[in-house]
Parts: sequence; C-alpha cells; structure tokens
Amino acid sequence: MGMQKDRVRFNVGGRMFETTATTLANAGRNSLFGALFDENWDLRSVNSDEFFIDRNPNCFAVLLDLLRTGELYVPTNMPEKLLYREALFYGLQDHFRSAKWGQFDGNRLKLSHSTTGQAPGDGTAIRAGPDGGCCIAHGCMVHVYDWMLDEHPPINLDYQRVNDVGWIDAENIMVSVCERLGRGDGGMGLFSKSTGELRHKFQVSHENQVKSCTAGALSFSSDYKIFSSCKGRSNEYGIGVWDQMTGKQTDFFYEPAGWSLGDADKLQWLNGTNCLLVATLFPRKDNCYISLLDFREKKMVWSWSDIGAPLTVDEKRVRDAIAMEESNSICVVNEYEDLGFLDLRSSGGGSIRWSSRSRLMKGKMPEEPCYPKLAVHEGQLFSSMNDSISVLCGPDWVLTSRLRRSVGGSICDFSIGGDRLFALHSEENVFDIWETPPAPVMSSFS
Repeated sequence: MGMQKDRVRFNVGGRMFETTATTLANAGRNSLFGALFDENWDLRSVNSDEFFIDRNPNCFAVLLDLLRTGELYVPTNMPEKLLYREALFYGLQDHFRSAKWGQFDGNRLKLSHSTTGQAPGDGTAIRAGPDGGCCIAHGCMVHVYDWMLDEHPPINLDYQRVNDVGWIDAENIMVSVCERLGRGDGGMGLFSKSTGELRHKFQVSHENQVKSCTAGALSFSSDYKIFSSCKGRSNEYGIGVWDQMTGKQTDFFYEPAGWSLGDADKLQWLNGTNCLLVATLFPRKDNCYISLLDFREKKMVWSWSDIGAPLTVDEKRVRDAIAMEESNSICVVNEYEDLGFLDLRSSGGGSIRWSSRSRLMKGKMPEEPCYPKLAVHEGQLFSSMNDSISVLCGPDWVLTSRLRRSVGGSICDFSIGGDRLFALHSEENVFDIWETPPAPVMSSFS
C-alpha cells in the first residue's frame, strides 16, 4: 500500500498517541480509522496534524495495541464490557472477538459462559446472531442478548405463542407466531434487536385477500427472501415467500394433497440447488415428510416419507433432518441418536441408510426426552441428545468429541453462529455458550 503520510497523531481524551498508517489500515475499511483513507488506501489530505477523539484514552491504548499485534490484553482494572463498548465505537468489534476467541472448531470448543434465562420452563428455540449474540423464544416472549450477554428489552408478542425466530441481520429479528382467533392476528413480524419494537408485519394473501395465519418454521436465502411454513383457516396451507427488502409476499407453494408443508418443523435454504428443504417430523405429525421445493419450476423435485413403512421401523422415527449439499444427502436422526442418510440423487427418495451408534441409550431415555437436533457448520456435523452435543467429522462422520454440561437438564435446542455454539437446556432456560480458545501466543523469549 502506498502511503502519502505514514505517521498519525491522536489526542484521545487529552492523552496523546502516535501510530502509523500501516497500523491503522489493519482496522479495515468499515472502521472509524478506515474512513481516514481514500479508495487507494492512502491517507486523505487533512488540515490538522492530529485528530481529537473524545473517548476513553485507556481503552484506546488497548485497542491500538490490538491493531499493532493482533493480540488482546485487557488490564485487570478495566471492565471488559467497557472495552467492548469502545471497540463498537471504533468499528473494531470483529477484531476484539477474533482476538478473544479463535476460529470456530467443534473439537476445541470450551464452555465459556452459562446463563439462566428470565423465564422458567421449556424454551421453544435458541438462535445465534451473526454478531455473536443470541435470541431465545419462550412462550410469547423473545429474549435477546448481545455479544457480552447483556439482555436487550425483550420482544413481547402479547400472548401469542412464538413458533420460531431468526436473524435477518445483526440488527433485525424475524418472529413467527400462532394465529389468534377472533383478533385477526398471526403470521410474522420483523423486530428491532436493540429495542424490541415491531418494524414490519408480514402478511399472507390468498385470492387477493389478506389472511390471518399461523406461521411456523423460518428460513432465509442469500437473495433476501424469507420462507415460512403457514396454515390458515381456508386453503392457505403451505410455504410462503416474502421479500426482505419490501416485505411483500412474492410466492406461495400450496400443500399438495396427502402431503404436509404447512406444519413444517424445519426449513433450510440450499444455495447450491436453489431449493428449499421442508421437513415435517414426528411427533408433530404421525408420519414424517421431507421434500425439496423448487420455486422456479413450482414443483416438488425430491421427496421422502415414512408412510407405509413397516411397524418394525417405528423406533426409527425421524426427529430432525438437515441437508448436506456437498455429499448430496440429507442427514436424519432418531430418538436414540442414530444417524441416517437419504440420497438426494435418488429420484424416489429411496430409503434411509441408518448408522446405529447409540444402542446403549435404549431403555435409558429420560421421562421427558428432548428430541435430538442436528446442525452442520464448516464441514462438521453436530447432534444433540439429552444433556450433550456430539461432534462428528470426516466422510464417515466419526464421533470425535462430545460437549456436555449436565446443569439445566436436557438440551432442547442449540445453534451455531458468530463463532459460538449456544445450547439451550430445558430447565429454566439455562443456556451455555461454547467457544474456541485462541491459539497460544508463541514467543522466542524465555
């Protein structure tokens, strides 16, 4: 990078600092310091020899060292939340997080925090935010936490049960709720993460009329579309599609006869095939339905169901499903944490190839089991069961590690995002935060 001027001086809260343009460039274009450079990463011409910033000079010193070395040292007398607040002001929050915790690796995760939520009883869902925070759905409430685990004002749905939540971006949360008969309320809303205020209400239109409906599972595509399972009182059963930017409904995939889409437990957008995975699972329905929908051709391009399966496979009821595009397969799990695989290249759906790994669990299920959940992240497969989460790796999905913390009861949901894994327990909304420790700093000094 060619620099017209290398040395830069800052007066921060009355304390002088001097650094180089090379160090400031490490902050990146989206930081406060990035604004000092032009499009060629040359320092802009300024009339002053120094910049004045009316902020905490002690925090500035720590963050300047972070830009110089890539390492974060927090003095014992400095509250970490204060430092993180200053990092937000300078646009260095990503540098702060990556220096404190390393790149996500399921086999190196360590328990960093455990927090008891505000509401007792079972939570519906936990979702990791892109900035390392999370939100938890419980009853008619959604509790939102930032990266430092400070809670924002909760989202209150006025006694409408929340079915699913999802992050549109770091500032906005989608919430799907049940229809409230007699009030014409239901569907989905977009809420502010920081204030909990409703920003937009998404509605279902059927035959040019706005309908009240129950919205269920949510998913989002890379081209700013929102998908939700929906069921109303007329014929509007299926999967609705909305534009994130305008909030307008753009499509609706109506439920075929004898199939179940409006009650879907899980939706997953597949970028590679531009299709939507829709899974309606036991015990929500007596039978399991998994399909891939292509909205461009308006057809179901792949499907599988256990309808007509022999009674001997009842123990193999599918409790969760997740598509893995790299291997052209869908991974499913049953209540014993046995993994199964469906081949997406089989036009008729084929049969599940089960891989029995947990027969010792048989007969030892808790009185109120939390059905297992699945997630795929950076080539690793995660499967929750009771109070632990298994990490599986490699082409044969070998069990390589297990994350376990028995406090709080069984895990009812977990989510990965912002280089963190969040696990929500069934008792009193206890949730754990698992993070990857940074690599040790190597030094040539003894």
